[in-house]
Amino acid sequence: MGLFDKLRNEFIDIIEFIDNSNNIIVARFERFQNEIKNNAKLIVREGQQAVFINEGKIADIFNPGTYTLNTQNLPILSTLQGWKYGFNSPFKAEVYFINTRNFIDQKWGTKNAITLNDDRFGMLEIRAFGTYTFKITDAGKFIKEIVGTDGQFTTEEIVEQLKSIIVSRFTDAIGEANMPVESYAANLNELSMAIFSYMKDDFASYGMEVSKFLLENVSMPEEIKKEIFELSRLNKIDFNKLTQYKAAKAIELAANNPSGIAGAGVGMGAGLAMGNQMGQAFNQSQPAQTFNTAQNQQIPPPLPVEAKYFIALNNQQSGPFSLIQLIEMTKTGQLTKETLVWSHGMTGWENAETVTELQNIFTQTPPPLPGN
Repeated sequence: MGLFDKLRNEFIDIIEFIDNSNNIIVARFERFQNEIKNNAKLIVREGQQAVFINEGKIADIFNPGTYTLNTQNLPILSTLQGWKYGFNSPFKAEVYFINTRNFIDQKWGTKNAITLNDDRFGMLEIRAFGTYTFKITDAGKFIKEIVGTDGQFTTEEIVEQLKSIIVSRFTDAIGEANMPVESYAANLNELSMAIFSYMKDDFASYGMEVSKFLLENVSMPEEIKKEIFELSRLNKIDFNKLTQYKAAKAIELAANNPSGIAGAGVGMGAGLAMGNQMGQAFNQSQPAQTFNTAQNQQIPPPLPVEAKYFIALNNQQSGPFSLIQLIEMTKTGQLTKETLVWSHGMTGWENAETVTELQNIFTQTPPPLPGN
């Protein structure tokens, strides 16, 4: 709390504010009937401003220094009072002391998670927090816009409003940055600068200035973190070497852990299986062709996978159906040349007769009997 020096008599001749706190932004100088002696001393310390208010209007503003209060030092107040020949003691005015120093280490954070639509992970929620520093740059505007008639105004009375501004600007900056979510941690400084530039005008409208802003952390759901870590590892892993390494470790464990005949058999089987895996992994690193050592002939490729099709029946999607099933459906009239079909690899639904693979199935269906 601030301490005010007063005289013990009815009138005050020294006006000052000594602040022993770290959270008072504005303090009104309290005195008996708002009366101040002519030629009273005003002491404004470094990091302060003193604002005189007369009948609800801001009059004179004093920067750091020591002043003797009279008509020469109070020109605006003198004009408001209408004094032509000086003023008699005492005179009435309200005096507000404003701390213009930096209020450091102010915390901010998102109360609720912010929903984003990421290109790689879809809809996800993030949270963020950090610190900022602010100070008062226009004492008169701050009193008019924020303080009003409050006798003592602290940081606790405005931080929630400031947090709301910061979170709103953080959301804007994230959207404008168009940055993949996995890049946030590596670009905290860039995001901090973007948010800082966004909210300058918001603070200035209150007579304030953000002198420092830090985005310390952006957090996301654990499952998204795991996916990001896994994807980053996949980009670095040599799968052939990894398979060989794991196969060798498995053989070593099987050899060091025999458990009777059955265990030996299991170990031997595991060893053979791991040996095959090692061989396959080794062969994968060789040229693509694989030869049979006994016959020195190339192993045939795997059988082709039969395409399956979805069809539109009664304006509803049905399937998938094999070619044999589709041939049967042509016999019953369920599938015609105009029926819409779709299969993997097609860009959209098409008439069956336009699909190359289906054109032959209509020729396999016998025409109607004569006379029918």
